[in-house]
Amino acid sequence: MNLSAPQRQTLAWLVIALVLGGLLWALAPVMTPFLIAAVLAYALHPVVERLVYRRVPRALAVGLTVGSVLLGVAVLLLLVVPILSRELPLLREQIPMLARRLNDWAAPWLAHTGIKLQLDVAGIQNLVRNALSGNLEEWLGTVLSSLRIGGSVVLAVVGNVVLVPVVLFYLLQDWPSVVTQAGRLVPPRYRAQVEDFLGECDELLGQYLRGQLMVMLSLAGYYILGLSLAGFELALPVGLLTGLLIVIPYLGYGLGLLLALLAALLQFSGSYGLIAVAIVYGAGQVLESFVLTPRLVGERVGLSPVAVIFALLAFGHLLGFVGVLIALPLAALTAVAWRRARATYLESELYRG
Repeated sequence: MNLSAPQRQTLAWLVIALVLGGLLWALAPVMTPFLIAAVLAYALHPVVERLVYRRVPRALAVGLTVGSVLLGVAVLLLLVVPILSRELPLLREQIPMLARRLNDWAAPWLAHTGIKLQLDVAGIQNLVRNALSGNLEEWLGTVLSSLRIGGSVVLAVVGNVVLVPVVLFYLLQDWPSVVTQAGRLVPPRYRAQVEDFLGECDELLGQYLRGQLMVMLSLAGYYILGLSLAGFELALPVGLLTGLLIVIPYLGYGLGLLLALLAALLQFSGSYGLIAVAIVYGAGQVLESFVLTPRLVGERVGLSPVAVIFALLAFGHLLGFVGVLIALPLAALTAVAWRRARATYLESELYRG
């Protein structure tokens, strides 16, 4: 079968794309920390460039930037650890009381329906005390013993935590060289079109990052205000943590919701705290999903609210948690490609007939 030169070039590009796609698929577990570091490097390199423009040595600028990120993560952990250290001992005493109240309320109601059910309050009390009364040595012993079962998973998590900052530092240090070398891989005849396409994508992604930051700050203010109005003593750390971690879909919201529920159980004796958390966090989820994210992020990257929701579901289904994390940036790139493809089609002979 004789192929023309354009057909041979197209076939060669398809083979290259399939090979690269297969390698990425096979090396997906190994690529995760590098992908996270690359996304962070892209988001942080403008900060480094501004410092370098102000005559700060590049190594120092990169160190300050990465150090600031690590400091921010440490601050978030410092917000969580005191809450847990304060709430866990109280939780040990409160859960048996809650179980007793639930039993006193549910048992008579179930008896009327012909169901005889009694909670083993004493067993629950012993279980909770055994689970939450261990000291640091016992917790460490449990963790070390679990290494025998899931050691590879634990080591992978620890390795990623250590590897991401290291890879991030070197990517930021060599960012101009990385961009230059990647640009040289593009054939000269396509270089102008590719640079124009990537420039438009870069502008959209910058708008996405700014929009996401506005969503985080808005939600942090909302949760702090909502929990404060409800009378929560831990409104500031719980609300701030929930808002800032919302950048990690599901995980940030879930962790904040869990901490708020713990605070409600420990501070309020009745069901008021649980109802307040349900109202504040339910309204917050609606506010984020249908107002803030579609308008502050979706509109900035040229996506409708329906497209934003579809992107989260589609990329999450295809790539799992990492797909959810990078869904909107990938959707922004897709939007740029779609607009260009649509314009080309409308100007082609195929459309004009």
